[in-house]
Amino acid sequence: MRRMEITNDTEYKARNIRGFCHLYDGQEAVATGINAALTLEDSWITSYRCHTIALLRGCTVEQVFAELFGYIQGATKGKGGSMHFYSKEHNFYGGQGIVGAQAPVGAGLGFAAKYNTPAGEKMPIAITMYGDGAANQGQIWEAANMSKLWGLPVVFGIENNHYGMGTSTSRSSCNDLYYTMGGRTIPGIRINGMNVLAVKQGMKHVRDFCSSGNGPIYVEFDTYRYHGHSMSDPGTTYRTREEVGGVRQTKDPIEYVKKLLIDLDFATADEIKHIEKEIRTFVQDALTAAKAGSFPTPENLYSGIYSTIDHKEEIQSYVRMPDYHKSIRA
Repeated sequence: MRRMEITNDTEYKARNIRGFCHLYDGQEAVATGINAALTLEDSWITSYRCHTIALLRGCTVEQVFAELFGYIQGATKGKGGSMHFYSKEHNFYGGQGIVGAQAPVGAGLGFAAKYNTPAGEKMPIAITMYGDGAANQGQIWEAANMSKLWGLPVVFGIENNHYGMGTSTSRSSCNDLYYTMGGRTIPGIRINGMNVLAVKQGMKHVRDFCSSGNGPIYVEFDTYRYHGHSMSDPGTTYRTREEVGGVRQTKDPIEYVKKLLIDLDFATADEIKHIEKEIRTFVQDALTAAKAGSFPTPENLYSGIYSTIDHKEEIQSYVRMPDYHKSIRA
């Protein structure tokens, strides 16, 4: 994950990736720990900072790169870009470009899980992830309210990286203990989001709680992003380089795991360096393969829009474009 995101940074600065691009380096323990605790029957929807979750949910590194380049070999065939990765096969529903918009959809995924599970059986759960910058939105409370009323197995997961774009949580939230936002009706817990083992163990408990019919829960992951909000944000106008460097030195989630492996004699420093070298080679090979891709053809513009009742694609003879004169006619 880290190597892939660092490579995305390099490719963006080389202007090979265009448009919006939000990187996840620093927060890897959150997604990795959640994925270790869930099953592929559980639905997952998140914000636009979604490259690494797509990787966990069935996409390859090459597909991630190709999607960011806008190539048809990408995870969503070059149509989604950085903010819109999906894998229906692995119950990953994106990738939402609108801040907070994934929360109501996540509640809907929870409704589907409950609706399709026979009474008395444990349910798959749905997790809807959003950041501290979205945590005070009304649509999130509306989704949580319905989830509680209907007893839906939904996890409202707040990735608190302490800055909503460039605004710190102390300036944006009168209550920055986000796990308490359910008040006296919806329980919540806070997890160290820089510790992958803490996330895994905490989410195993959360999954069992929701799956057993106890309704929704708030989970706050205390984490940190190293890059700015997006590639257009240097990330140093509202926080100091010393702050970022301090987190890297004392809380980095990958360095924590490396140290743990060495201290417990699961691996030597040389073995870890060898693994890191293999990862760099693997990611570089994936990048090279992705760059051999191609852009979608004009016909792809109007594919994947409509389907028949049996889920087969139905090509439309006319697609209305914003400029009427550029509308597509078969």
